Amino acid sequence: MTSDHTAPVEAPAAYAPEHAPRLNWAEHAPEVYKAMVRLDAAARRGLDPKLLELVKVRASQLNHCAFCLDMHTKDALAAGESVERIIQLSAWEESAHFYTEKELAAIALTEAVTVLTDGLVPDEVYAKAAARFDEAELAQLIAAITVINAWNRFGVTCRMTPGHYQPGQR
Repeated sequence: MTSDHTAPVEAPAAYAPEHAPRLNWAEHAPEVYKAMVRLDAAARRGLDPKLLELVKVRASQLNHCAFCLDMHTKDALAAGESVERIIQLSAWEESAHFYTEKELAAIALTEAVTVLTDGLVPDEVYAKAAARFDEAELAQLIAAITVINAWNRFGVTCRMTPGHYQPGQR
């Protein structure tokens, strides 16, 4: 018996194997990919980068897009967003005090546009966003939400592999 009371150190459990993407859609549809990149750049104009990343993270959470979650949480951190606010985003209604009224309106609008199960964006959600964004900014926000939803659909369908993105890489 030893006098050392520490437990033996166990090797960490192995992670699950990384999956390969189903399809490199950008390689096989390069004109669509280039058009998406241009659309994404156009949609982000005039929007606060931190707010934009919160919107992209929330839509990606709702759509279960691991690739986009990896990308946009890293970009959010690089833009100066806090880890705490990113973590709380999935429970934003219970964590409203972490966000501004403008951010809350954008997050609610993101959810309504992303999850169209009722076939509409509720008037109350739209009105809150319209009260906090001027019309040009609101149009850009709606475009940005629409674009991240399109990216999510490519990512989920093609099962793009998360974990390799570096902030600012496109």
